[in-house]
Amino acid sequence: MPAFLSVVRGMIVGCGLLLAGCASGSDLWVEVGGARYAVEIADDDAERARGLMFRDRMATDRGMLFIHEREQPLAYWMKNTKIPLDILYFDDERVLVSQQRDVPPCTLGDGCPSYPSESPARYVLELNAGEAAKLGLEDGAELRLAPAIPAL
Repeated sequence: MPAFLSVVRGMIVGCGLLLAGCASGSDLWVEVGGARYAVEIADDDAERARGLMFRDRMATDRGMLFIHEREQPLAYWMKNTKIPLDILYFDDERVLVSQQRDVPPCTLGDGCPSYPSESPARYVLELNAGEAAKLGLEDGAELRLAPAIPAL
């Protein structure tokens, strides 16, 4: 009987690990301009406020996707952000509506400037500075989300 319980326990633990892996980092990606980027998701106020602060670097195939509850005018800033970024704004349909390219790091705290979208947006993708130019992104480009990325 103990051997049976051990097998059942192992199956339960194994199933739990499989379920936990369903939304692993490798499952969280976006595609834009023909390129795929593994992304971290910021979909609540605390995650969106922290963003990419205090990081010294980000791999070229990585980014951060900010998801807002609704489409609205948005502005991002670089407070405590150490790496230059491209900030890409997408609407409800995940169409690129505004770009802020090559945004420099800022160490001025609350004195850092904001970088607004030119149109209401719901999704914001931050990539390393220069990626938008490398991809030749133009307004109207579509953002494709991995199936594992939750829709709010």
